[in-house]
Amino acid sequence: MGRLLKNKRAGEERIAWHRPNLGGPDTLELTSEAFAHEAPMPLAHAGRRAGGDNTSPSLAWSPAPEGTAQLLLVFEDPDVPMPAPAVHTVALIDPKLTALPTGGLDKNSPAPGVRLLRSTMSSGYFGPEPIKGHGPHRYVFQLFALAEPLDEAARQARPRALLDSVAAPILARGRLDGIYER
Repeated sequence: MGRLLKNKRAGEERIAWHRPNLGGPDTLELTSEAFAHEAPMPLAHAGRRAGGDNTSPSLAWSPAPEGTAQLLLVFEDPDVPMPAPAVHTVALIDPKLTALPTGGLDKNSPAPGVRLLRSTMSSGYFGPEPIKGHGPHRYVFQLFALAEPLDEAARQARPRALLDSVAAPILARGRLDGIYER
């Protein structure tokens, strides 16, 4: 099946990073101890159907700029063979935090200061599970420093509606891409 869909991909241009309302200075340095930018993600962070533990990787970032109301974390797969990228995780993070531990996006016990929102799948962390034979997929962690907090309606919305509702300006943002293939 993966080979049949090899050339079908949602596209990099459709991820949150490229939405006009989410543009801003690329001044948050987003990293993980588990993998480097544009490097393979370890099996432990893959979804269970891909043989992994479905454990979110540790993440760290530079401090958010003054005036940040919330941090918005969006984790997407732009290489999924669908019309839009699969949103694996959406979370609001306390702007005072500068890191999440391994497993900090767990649906049943998120780290303190983390509020999990709806993703394409449900809520919580959903690790990589690309179709076998489809080739490498990029998994993009995107962190946005929001000047205004999201209202309750936005926090309850589906991912695309939530992303559409974010009001500019974005004070800072950072990105970390991992690669996974089956």
